[in-house]
Amino acid sequence: MNSAFDQIEFLLNDELVVLKDVNPNTTVLSYLRDSAGKIGTKEGCASGDCGACTVVLAEPNGNKLRYSTINSCIAIIPAVNGKQVLTIEALKSDNRLHKVQTAMVENHGSQCGFCTPGFVMSLFALKKNALEKSEKGEESISANMEEIEEALSGNLCRCTGYRSIVDAAKQSLESDEKDQFQRIESETIQRLRDIDGDHQTFSPKKIEKLADLLLAYPKATMLAGGTDLGLLITQNLVQFDVVIYLGKVKGLQILEVAEDQINIGASVSYTQSHSVIKNEYPDWGRMMTRLGSLQIRNLGTIGGNIGNASPIADMPPVLIALNASITLQLGKQEREIPVEDYYIDYKVTCQQESEFIRTIHIPRSNPDYELKIYKISKRFDDDISAVLGVFNVKLVDGVVNDVSIAFGGMAAIPKRAVNSELALKGQPWNQETIDKAKLALGTDYSPLSDMRASADYRMTVAQNLLQKCYLELSQPDLNVNVLSFEAKAVDRDA
Repeated sequence: MNSAFDQIEFLLNDELVVLKDVNPNTTVLSYLRDSAGKIGTKEGCASGDCGACTVVLAEPNGNKLRYSTINSCIAIIPAVNGKQVLTIEALKSDNRLHKVQTAMVENHGSQCGFCTPGFVMSLFALKKNALEKSEKGEESISANMEEIEEALSGNLCRCTGYRSIVDAAKQSLESDEKDQFQRIESETIQRLRDIDGDHQTFSPKKIEKLADLLLAYPKATMLAGGTDLGLLITQNLVQFDVVIYLGKVKGLQILEVAEDQINIGASVSYTQSHSVIKNEYPDWGRMMTRLGSLQIRNLGTIGGNIGNASPIADMPPVLIALNASITLQLGKQEREIPVEDYYIDYKVTCQQESEFIRTIHIPRSNPDYELKIYKISKRFDDDISAVLGVFNVKLVDGVVNDVSIAFGGMAAIPKRAVNSELALKGQPWNQETIDKAKLALGTDYSPLSDMRASADYRMTVAQNLLQKCYLELSQPDLNVNVLSFEAKAVDRDA
């Protein structure tokens, strides 16, 4: 079967683009540079790490546009269907630089200039989102250092240094003067809504259509955020025959806080779900800010992180420890299973042919439980876990009434520490009990050695994380420096 995606429509800056019979394996960056002639967007790493390829997507959000940065080098072209793609070429207007470009110039934020377009686009999205908050009355147009660092976390510069770029960010936020995008915002929203996706067979809007498509194309590749899919194309030169884009399916976009659980559609991005999750589980919210760069979180989805079935994915251990479940759909039939039961072996799941993840169901937080999440990686930000440990503990009068422990990076699948849990349950919360539970971890897991860490290191770290959890819950006022503890957890011999 030839690679297929029947039609894609989007706005490229202010121009309507209609692509028919396009190869779905085409990255957004390749299209921009090779077909559209937008060469201001650069390729640095082709793996979503350096940010030189950053562009901005604009999508209707009520009567306003929502702006988000993405890595165009690993985003494949179906992911922009029905959206506006903004590149560095669009920022200049009436022969004048945009405010963020002017700020970069005046603060000497560029030397060789290769990475500059990516930085400018990240600053542009930061400014647009700050303006939106200001217009809603949430705050004046500004951004604190944490927000600036998050906005720039996915952009790397080899020669300028970041202080001048941060200064440019601050200067660009000093003005609330309307730009050309605000002046035509209503028109742009209408143009995007006029793009009719009903005839676009491989970008369904209804969940029933998605189910039918998967029955007709059981070998089709499902595309949500595509942050891993894009890497397979750019790094491994994999080609997919049929791609079905999930980003327009309304039934996969739900984000609902119910009485007893949070329901998150499989196509909801990390960025969209973050505020809900951090309000319910602060430790989880903090960990999510370390999951890739902002560009990655703007595209990546929890559903995709589950379905990718990676043993080092960051979401599954948390979901397993919280006893979360997922709804799978095949045709018109639905079934709900614990996330824990989804994984069978390395990259093997119980998901059947033509079946898809519909919804993730997360129990609401319980004040009787303490949730602790620790991510260990060689680089603190924007890095893949070597080990991720999750501990959900209920203590009653100094005794472990209930506990759920799950790890990523310790086995071929994300997996609970059943024996360690048994060593803890019903036992006094003291060092002797913790020592026994640490030994039990050795029977729960047989980790492998790879480029990120050795087997011995992983086991030692897992046991140390249980010790860390014990110390933090036993002595809440103890100053355990999380940042230094995790940032220094590097296996020198791996």
